[in-house]
Amino acid sequence: MQRKIIYLFNPISGTKEKSSIKSLVARKTREQHFDFEILSTPKHGNYDFLKKKIYKESVTDVIVCGGDGTVSSVVSALMGIKVNLGIIPMGSGNGLAFAAKIPKQPSRALEVIFKGKALLTDAFLINDQFSCMLCGIGFDALVAHEFAKEKRRGLQTYIKVSAINFFKAKPYLFEIKLKNRSFQTEAFFISIANSNQFGNNFKIAPQASLGDGLLDIVIVKKMNKFMLPFSVISHVTGINAVQQANDYTNNKNIIYLQTDALTITNIQHAPLHVDGDPRETNEEFKINIIKNCFRLLQP
Repeated sequence: MQRKIIYLFNPISGTKEKSSIKSLVARKTREQHFDFEILSTPKHGNYDFLKKKIYKESVTDVIVCGGDGTVSSVVSALMGIKVNLGIIPMGSGNGLAFAAKIPKQPSRALEVIFKGKALLTDAFLINDQFSCMLCGIGFDALVAHEFAKEKRRGLQTYIKVSAINFFKAKPYLFEIKLKNRSFQTEAFFISIANSNQFGNNFKIAPQASLGDGLLDIVIVKKMNKFMLPFSVISHVTGINAVQQANDYTNNKNIIYLQTDALTITNIQHAPLHVDGDPRETNEEFKINIIKNCFRLLQP
């Protein structure tokens, strides 16, 4: 089948120079003799026009040139449409791209688009909000809310905002309801992950897989705040095994479990982010996996 590719550029994501990347994309795609078009993502976030275009013009691939928030919006809009999704990472974190081992360099990411495999990839719903990567409740969401206010993007800004807000961090009380049990805990944050990382290869859920039908839940419990970075770094290195339902012991600083569904009661209204974008919080979150949600071009 002849491929028809649409490249969607988010004009405000990340820090990279967009015009040179657009030129590279156009040149490399012409070399492959593929039909293509380069578009900007709409400010209003409505992709109805794209769905009509896919059907009318027999588009085979939609490539997001942006960050995790843009990827999530596009995937959510195109659920149920037979089209391959690809990524040229241009965000601050690029968590989904890195979890899928998509290179950061645009030329190498294009090689994946041209020669890679379209693999079925999971996503999930948190209440009625779609996430294709990771959402968080608590400290990391507070950072996402503050980061969104910054004029400068990029990793350095994210680290600065994280450091400033570390001193404001506080634990929140949650109730976790699983199929086989429920429990209350105080935690600095809870990550619900389909991909393995926040971004920049910081792997908060080291055992996570994009297509295993399971969500990885990481609960960073209340502890001495100055132990917090060391506990998280130890966890990121893979020291914590996934725990069984009867093993959520009180002497562990981090609870790590896998499930396809759970409910979190957000007793103290901790803040929320979805795929890195700040969202309004809620008193309760019902979270469910969407198996084989979309086809992601991967190496």
